[in-house]
Amino acid sequence: MDTYPNISDHGLIGDLQTAALVATDGTIDWFCGPRFDSPSIFAALLDQRRGGHFRVSPGRADYITKQLYLPDTAILITRFMTPDGVGEVYDFMPVTPGPATDRHRLVRLIRVVRGRMRFDLDCRPRPGYGRERHRLEIHDEGAVFHGDTVDITLHPAGERISEHAEIHATEGGIRSTLDLAAGQAAGVVLDTAEAGHAVAPRRVPEEEILRMLDTTTRFWRRWTRGSRYTGRWRETVARSAITLKLMTYAPTGALVAAPTAALPEQIGGERNWDYRYTWIRDASFSVYALLGLGFTAEAEAFATWLRDRVVEQAGDGSGPLKIMYRVHGSSDLVEETLDHFEGYRGSAPVRIGNGAADQLQLDIYGEMMDSLFHADTHGITIGHRGWSEMSRVVDWLCDHWDRSEEGIWETRGGRQDFTYGRMMSWVALDRAVRLAESRGRPSHQSLWRITRDSVYQQVMDRGWSRDRKAFVQHYGSPVLDASLLLMPLIGFVEPRDPMWLSTLDAMDQELVSDSLVYRYDPAASPDGLKGSEGTFSMCTFWYVDALARSGRLEYARLTFEKMLTYANHLGLFSEEIGLTGEQLGNFPQAFSHLALVNAAVNLDYQLDHGSGWVGPVLGLSTA
Repeated sequence: MDTYPNISDHGLIGDLQTAALVATDGTIDWFCGPRFDSPSIFAALLDQRRGGHFRVSPGRADYITKQLYLPDTAILITRFMTPDGVGEVYDFMPVTPGPATDRHRLVRLIRVVRGRMRFDLDCRPRPGYGRERHRLEIHDEGAVFHGDTVDITLHPAGERISEHAEIHATEGGIRSTLDLAAGQAAGVVLDTAEAGHAVAPRRVPEEEILRMLDTTTRFWRRWTRGSRYTGRWRETVARSAITLKLMTYAPTGALVAAPTAALPEQIGGERNWDYRYTWIRDASFSVYALLGLGFTAEAEAFATWLRDRVVEQAGDGSGPLKIMYRVHGSSDLVEETLDHFEGYRGSAPVRIGNGAADQLQLDIYGEMMDSLFHADTHGITIGHRGWSEMSRVVDWLCDHWDRSEEGIWETRGGRQDFTYGRMMSWVALDRAVRLAESRGRPSHQSLWRITRDSVYQQVMDRGWSRDRKAFVQHYGSPVLDASLLLMPLIGFVEPRDPMWLSTLDAMDQELVSDSLVYRYDPAASPDGLKGSEGTFSMCTFWYVDALARSGRLEYARLTFEKMLTYANHLGLFSEEIGLTGEQLGNFPQAFSHLALVNAAVNLDYQLDHGSGWVGPVLGLSTA
């Protein structure tokens, strides 16, 4: 198991339709195509022997490696320092505007900047999660892997690789060795296409690969210039914004929760989920973050994707909306186990698909309505059909808000009356009333108002525990839950209300560990799963905002700064942080970076206006 890199020892590249992880040793060990949620082509991250990989690394073991991004881009540079020289590998995927395509390019540009170096190239695709057969053809000008569903072409790039490198077949893949001196460059371009439509291999001139590098650089720098954030944490926020953009499926505007599947929340445990889908909740939070940074086009695309799901009314008995969808809008997410994969460092089962898709989670309606309300205040309005269908969803919620549900954390231990779900039902009804009033739209406002007030009163009566002197996870339970950190952000309670301050104090004592925040205690609230988990990075960023709004600005700032020390070497966050600071769960995690952006912008604003000032919410809106 020591051959597996740390989850954090990776950078992310992509072309806004799919993405790949590149480890610090130069190995691409995760890559799916043609979409984020397609079967894997390289998946050594989940099984070193059967998953497949594409490695470019020095031909010796005694090297030091460092990674960085080309500033203001998604172009990853892996540097290798050896006794003989220093070399670099530039990894990127050119972005092709327009509709979805089955063809994607992955470029690996190799250059030596000091001395001499020998690089070993080892490419072993294993399409279809390692289950598909493939046939290898080696040509004078490259190689082609013919698979059952995908064809993969390798093109040599640059004169040096053409003159001095020979390609050899080995163990279902190819190997090659490349010797370069300072100032020399070479590379490989990997092309994927639908089976039967392989791109013919060819020698790619060095000037062409450099042109692709330049075009990709200009794309990302032009995009990052659109950010209007100029606060204290500019570089950190910019990297999070680029990471979120990398996890966006451009043809539909959908944001995946993470580009990976089955990375464990506990090493050796069973909490291994597939996050390559778009949650209603995540899409909603992305609207706030992107509008806060000034990326209106992306926010509008997310809002449009969200409205399309409402119009489709694709739900069943669990509600008018599914909690998650594929990036193109389908709700087919059947969960299965890949028994032939051992899992990351033996963490089985390896799951693809997601069985939580059919759960009832009432909070999604609040997050959806609040994001649409927030978008409306920025000129992204809802048309007649969208309003009509949205009104039906709100009417449905009036009849069903009092049902037990699985909750925001998608527990598998049975339905409960979750306080957070009730609270977000209140948000849905409140924002619906405000939208109807501000736009003069037809609605059942009287019913919505009466129901909204009933939800509020029930939460205050049953969500509050006199024994704990705190709002609790679900009615009748003493368990605390970090999702309730959002109570002051959404305007459900005033941030200086004694009931809220008492809740925050209780969370400080029970859920917070050196500024890091657990979402809840699994031992105290059985969730139907074995094992434990780390602290949730998203919850820590929520904690920062709650502290700031409650007048504890200096502690909020310290907590935020301490949290940033847990980022990986590139500024990326997974879902969780382990006991010794290791990253756990799928990587990178959209929700972590969305929460980081919102916390940074809100904390900046409040620091600039003094500890007694509570400003407009950027996160979940109240105005």
